[in-house]
Amino acid sequence: MTPETRYARSGEVWIAYQVIGQGPIDLVLVPGFVSNIEVQWEDEGFSRLLRRLSAFTRLITFDKRGTGLSDRVDAHHLPGLETRMDDVRAVMDAAGSGRAVLLGASEGAPMSLLFAATYPSRVRALVLYGGYSHFHSWVLSPAALEEFIRRAEQHWGSGASVTGFAPDKGKDERFRAWWARHERQGASPGAVVALARMNAAIDVRPLLGSIRVPTLVVHRRDDARVRLAAGRHLADGIPGARLVELEGRDHPIWTGDVDAVVDEIEAFLTGVRPATVHDRVLASLVVARLVDPGRAAARLGDRQWSDRLERLQAAAREAIGRFHGKPIGATADALRAHFDGPARAVRCAVALREAARAVGAQLACGVHTGEIELARDTVAGLSLHVAERIAEAAGADEVLVSGIVTDLVAGSGLHFAERGTRRMEGLETPLRLLAVVDEQHLEPAARAVHTAELATLSEREREVLGLVADGLSNAAIAARLRLSEHTVKRHVANILLKLDLPTRAAAAALLARQAPRGGL
Repeated sequence: MTPETRYARSGEVWIAYQVIGQGPIDLVLVPGFVSNIEVQWEDEGFSRLLRRLSAFTRLITFDKRGTGLSDRVDAHHLPGLETRMDDVRAVMDAAGSGRAVLLGASEGAPMSLLFAATYPSRVRALVLYGGYSHFHSWVLSPAALEEFIRRAEQHWGSGASVTGFAPDKGKDERFRAWWARHERQGASPGAVVALARMNAAIDVRPLLGSIRVPTLVVHRRDDARVRLAAGRHLADGIPGARLVELEGRDHPIWTGDVDAVVDEIEAFLTGVRPATVHDRVLASLVVARLVDPGRAAARLGDRQWSDRLERLQAAAREAIGRFHGKPIGATADALRAHFDGPARAVRCAVALREAARAVGAQLACGVHTGEIELARDTVAGLSLHVAERIAEAAGADEVLVSGIVTDLVAGSGLHFAERGTRRMEGLETPLRLLAVVDEQHLEPAARAVHTAELATLSEREREVLGLVADGLSNAAIAARLRLSEHTVKRHVANILLKLDLPTRAAAAALLARQAPRGGL
């Protein structure tokens, strides 16, 4: 739910702001070029940033005058940096914040520096992300600025500027559409031009030596908007400042690896670096690749092919959501997702294939069940690579699955035809492959019989195995059974040893074969 938007009076102007969280540290997010404190919640990266920051602070966000939900002002006579700095003080006063950390992002960095130099008693610390002290030195040359203004006058509100700020995230059509809305709701074309010219006049280099508060400078090494040298200059000029260089080229703080940025901020402000959560869970993975997209594009023409791909991507998002999956990440020619059940994964793959047929495209899909490692919002592990290799082996319009998947979906009504075995890098034995078939009269393919018996397991081990087969992680099993995570790990190790099986996935498959209906 979007927090309540409130207003603070700054001179004759009303400034929109929000307060999120109840942490012990007040943190004021001083925005960059344009913002809209309500529209920003519509983007998953932005909302993630705000939620993570508000987990350990009392976060205050606002729209600068002339932007977002704050009062519009004469686009041709926007106030200077000093007046906009006073807006920060007005928001802090309205929010009841006597002393706060300022997080200045991009253009917000020089505003924060000026505030810290002017009101040192109101500032606990500074965090400067993607910031700079002199616009023309590290952002745009005078000629590049004029070109940006020319394009803004012609295309502002279309989302076209995204490539200059977030070239990686801008490849996502959904994000581009949001960016266009954020442009329109953030500022008018006239205000954008005035803002750009005002930013070009920024030069706070003389202030750096006078900053006397703890300062963290965070900058991405390949920042597409503000060169890394800008961050290094800030860190060199501010006494005692610490510089953290992160990977990435997207400029906005809410794109790219948001967690890496927030981890550094949290460690700086609390003295405790958040532990990266890695958890291994059993999951079913779908990889769907476009078959010969170049030929289709040549046959249909770039515009028509692009339109069809957009329709396919929309259908894919709907299908993944309908089958309770989570997207892993899409490339220009492939979709990836993981599911907590193999039957849902297979049915989603079939739905993706049908969606591709509907737009005149062809997909080759691979489905595999195995352990994956979850870290933040990323998925890694051998099982994902296996699913990708299966997709490469699949033919056009084919959904190809591993033998583990067919063992786990017994009784689901899905039918398969044998497609032989294939050696996969990282697996000791060849992997059995089967294709999903539509003919309902076909018998399911015969399954290999493992000699191990579930009867060799203790009652607790059988209980743990049942939860493993349900896709629960060790931590989740520990919480369910009120055991320590170490004890659960020991039970899983004993299960694999007794059944002479290499992985949790293989144990879950054995359970499906020997107890498909009656349970344990």
